[in-house]
Amino acid sequence: MSYELFIGLRYLKAKRKQTFISVISFISVLGITVGVTALIIVLSVMTGFEENLKDKILGINAHVIVTGLGNGMKDYEGVASEVKKVPGVVGATPFTYNQAMISAGGGVIGAVIRGLDTKTAGSVTVLPGKIKEGTLEGINVPLQGSTTQPPAGLPGIVIGKELARNIGAEVGDNVNVISPMGAMTPAGPVPRMASFRVSGIFEVGMYEYDSTLAFISIGNAQRFFRLGDTVNGIEVKLDDIYKAQAVSGEILDKVKGPYWTRTWMEMNRNLFSALRLEKVAMFIILTLIILVAALNIISTLIMVVMEKGKDIAILKSLGATSGGIMKIFMIEGLVIGFTGTFLGTALGLVSALNLERIVAFAERAFSFKVLPPSVYYIDKFPSKVEPAFVVVIVLISIGISFLATLYPSWQASRFDPVEGLRYE
Repeated sequence: MSYELFIGLRYLKAKRKQTFISVISFISVLGITVGVTALIIVLSVMTGFEENLKDKILGINAHVIVTGLGNGMKDYEGVASEVKKVPGVVGATPFTYNQAMISAGGGVIGAVIRGLDTKTAGSVTVLPGKIKEGTLEGINVPLQGSTTQPPAGLPGIVIGKELARNIGAEVGDNVNVISPMGAMTPAGPVPRMASFRVSGIFEVGMYEYDSTLAFISIGNAQRFFRLGDTVNGIEVKLDDIYKAQAVSGEILDKVKGPYWTRTWMEMNRNLFSALRLEKVAMFIILTLIILVAALNIISTLIMVVMEKGKDIAILKSLGATSGGIMKIFMIEGLVIGFTGTFLGTALGLVSALNLERIVAFAERAFSFKVLPPSVYYIDKFPSKVEPAFVVVIVLISIGISFLATLYPSWQASRFDPVEGLRYE
């Protein structure tokens, strides 16, 4: 063990008259620990939020949407088959998208009615696996008309769990779908209405979708909304979501026609940009905690240098170089930084990896909901630890601690031994 390391470690152990310096050292370690812990937890939560939202948005929506210019897309089956030939595409399905009112015994609420093809929808969306009650197959019963169709043969509709709760509907109940785009009469436009039977209830865990979405078959959507033989477009799923921009260009080259594409990044740009901005802002703000702790390291080392003036003078008289003296105090500051960083990293990783359990315990103990699903997009507290972020946080913490040791150590190395021993 070099004398610099031996003396640097020895200076961390306070004597009776140096208790105040030891307290400041402890506060410095605590400050770095809190800063590193907070950074790891917050960035893990922000990453978890982003991944959770991405999974749920892309679970119910497509990675790429191909739509026609003008009034819908007619040859949608041919377009879908061509799209499936593009490298990187794993599934394609037609869809319709319309707004309507859904009424039941419990009330009336606005909803988005999406038409889907049950044969191909499973290759693009996670909806078939999110049915909590009933089945998806019931939507294939054809719509014949609200007056001629017997109640037992009503076409099916699949609605979200929150939507079902809001209108008081269960599987097997009849609901009315009302479209404001009705027929024109001498008295004015009359809304179009048809009866459907709830064949299934789904839950994706995202309140916005569970409370506003309903699904019927493509054929029934075309009949009810007077779409003819057209659909709104083709939903496409990719094997790599981050290649959506490149694949969308290849799709346009393949289908060749009055079509255009939109990727999931374009459709959700504002949401994910806001999440990234919040992550950067939180990183900068919480890094200030480590900077404050670094100021404590500076003050601790300055006081130690003032306290150990006689020791420095003796060491220099015995042949210690200015570089050796500088190393002694740098080692002392780095030990504080390493200790705080290690404790903060350990505490942060343990907390981030068990955050859902910790939050659940807090909710039970204090009887409150951290993430009310009616306010937030998600229904649970997500956390995802990114090793790269942890490494960056550790390096930044150690780097700040190292920089905090430079000025006090440099001042100690310039100490004149003659001044230190003059009055001894």
